[in-house]
Amino acid sequence: MKQAVYFEELEEDVLGCRLCPHHCRIEPGKTGICLARKNMRGMLYSSNYGELTSFAIDPVEKKPLYHFYPGSEILSVGSWGCNLFCQFCQNWEISKSRPKIIRRVDPEQLVEIALENDSFGIAFTYNEPIVSFEFLLDTSRAASKEGIISLMVTNGVIEEEPLELLVQSVRAMNIDLKGWKEDFYKEHIGVDKRHVLRTIEKAVRSGVHVELTTLIIPGLNDSTDDMIQEAQWIASLSEDIPLHITRYFPNYKTEIPPTPPEAIFRLCSTARQYLNHVYAGNISASETGDTKCVECGALLIKRRGYSVTIGELDDEGRCKLCGKNAAVVV
Repeated sequence: MKQAVYFEELEEDVLGCRLCPHHCRIEPGKTGICLARKNMRGMLYSSNYGELTSFAIDPVEKKPLYHFYPGSEILSVGSWGCNLFCQFCQNWEISKSRPKIIRRVDPEQLVEIALENDSFGIAFTYNEPIVSFEFLLDTSRAASKEGIISLMVTNGVIEEEPLELLVQSVRAMNIDLKGWKEDFYKEHIGVDKRHVLRTIEKAVRSGVHVELTTLIIPGLNDSTDDMIQEAQWIASLSEDIPLHITRYFPNYKTEIPPTPPEAIFRLCSTARQYLNHVYAGNISASETGDTKCVECGALLIKRRGYSVTIGELDDEGRCKLCGKNAAVVV
């Protein structure tokens, strides 16, 4: 447990959290909606500091990050808590409650574990890392001193000032862009979409490697028109931002049937009219994860599940055949 950074006193012993746009009003002994930030005797604390519920060495493609050290494995850790209300959460066991803690570490210990496992970095994933802001910031700063890269898989719902700190020490992000319609975000996610768009813009403009994921839920966010607008907006930042369009399966409180594969292929085809690198997620069909040169069509990276083969990609992330930049960090 560690004292939180972003909060203010609203009235006697009642605190206002200022980490994310929810601006929770937290009374003594209570937590914000994320469950992880608690008012204790008039001070706000991060309850999950250094508490790990998930710990693994994963392919970086599992995050998913396809254009960031492809074919590498990375130390991946998760804690508990989340600042959204998604009824279709895929990791609800650790995001909606405080589960069993498998390990407690301080930032230096986690960096040492990464070094011991020859991992090029640490991925903060599984639950929402933003609600572990203090631990994420402390660890990413300690990691950078040892040449260890930090990345996060996030919903992007964070205020501007703490985000400004994170982009200084976090090198890569996969950010959920959960849909395009405003009412979808408000009704099914519990936040205004503009906060997520702001995070994406800030990360891209700060030089963070950014990839985006959209989980497609039948009847909720599977409109072709929505995908056109989403892809056009992403392209306005950069046509090279990878977009993962991912198949949904029922989980937590949602019983909507799984996304038909043809819907994923339709939306991928739509997004490719505007973006250079679009991938189908949670689909077993071959070639859906291949990276090809947008200039000459050469196979740069072949993916079959999490098996990765580097093809016509040079050490600077360019096509060996035509020299086109593939927007890949290698």
